[in-house]
Amino acid sequence: MKIVNFFKTFKNDESGAVTVDWVVLTAAIVGLGIAVLMSVSGSTTDLADAIGDKLDETGVMEHGTEE
Repeated sequence: MKIVNFFKTFKNDESGAVTVDWVVLTAAIVGLGIAVLMSVSGSTTDLADAIGDKLDETGVMEHGTEE
């Protein structure tokens, strides 16, 4: 009889449910952040390359050198 009461009590106990919810929400936010990072990273690399090429074309003087 004690074991039946133990299982009933265990089944109705919700003390850890909030922790599980927060873990799932945190994992979802991290996953979404990684997805956004992956989708944006290619475009930012292309943009940085284009800016570097444009600066090379205009002949930007480096620090400590004279023309």
